[in-house]
Amino acid sequence: MSFGRIWAVFIRYFYVFAKLDHLCDLFYWPALDIVLWGVTSVWIQNQQGPTSDIALAILTGIVFWQIIWRGNYEVGVNLLQEFWNRNLVNLFSTPLKLSEWIAAIMLVGVCKICISLCFGALLVYLLYALNVFSLGWAFLPYCVSLTLSGWFMGFISAGIMVYWGQRVQMLAWMTAYIFAPFSAVYYPVVALPLWAQHIAHILPTTYIFEGMRELLEKGVFSWEKFLLSLGLNITYLVLSMLFFHYMFEKSRSKGLARLE
Repeated sequence: MSFGRIWAVFIRYFYVFAKLDHLCDLFYWPALDIVLWGVTSVWIQNQQGPTSDIALAILTGIVFWQIIWRGNYEVGVNLLQEFWNRNLVNLFSTPLKLSEWIAAIMLVGVCKICISLCFGALLVYLLYALNVFSLGWAFLPYCVSLTLSGWFMGFISAGIMVYWGQRVQMLAWMTAYIFAPFSAVYYPVVALPLWAQHIAHILPTTYIFEGMRELLEKGVFSWEKFLLSLGLNITYLVLSMLFFHYMFEKSRSKGLARLE
């Protein structure tokens, strides 16, 4: 056995490890799990009420989070598919407009969100005998607002990727989770440190998850939280689309072929 050859292979993989996406795997995801489930565990430990209510709130939050993640994922990963297939130049050399591509991506996202939502709700019911549809009619407006949240996160990451290419492709999976610790998905905003609560209050996702828990606990639908969420979502979605359009045009002026 040659130490020299072992060292050569070690160096080969160590250099690959130093890339940004590999560093994210090493640091970002473990840190995120520790923060999310650490805060959730502390909140549960401090609760005095029935644990079944907490379980329903957490499981409903998990199902709702899939809506955001899927909306973000469909925008970012479908763009990456064009990079990976070396099809970006072919796609936009046709009469296809950027607005038409965006509309198609959104339509795909809505279809997949419906499938994921139904599957997640069914799984929660079969495994835990809990019904996330116990929110009643409020489930629909919440889903609409969360879908908008996923889209604005997706267009932020897509705007960065369409300019810098596959070097930042990990953003397709990471962007939504950057917002997760501040969105109060599994725990209320008051469980966060004060500085994090200030960030949470400017995110539309926070108001949906807070409203969801309020509805489950008190049976009251908060129009104020929903309208705040909707207003912020529309604002951020418009801004993110403008950002994506700007970055796309800037990238096209440099040549889209460089991204493939």
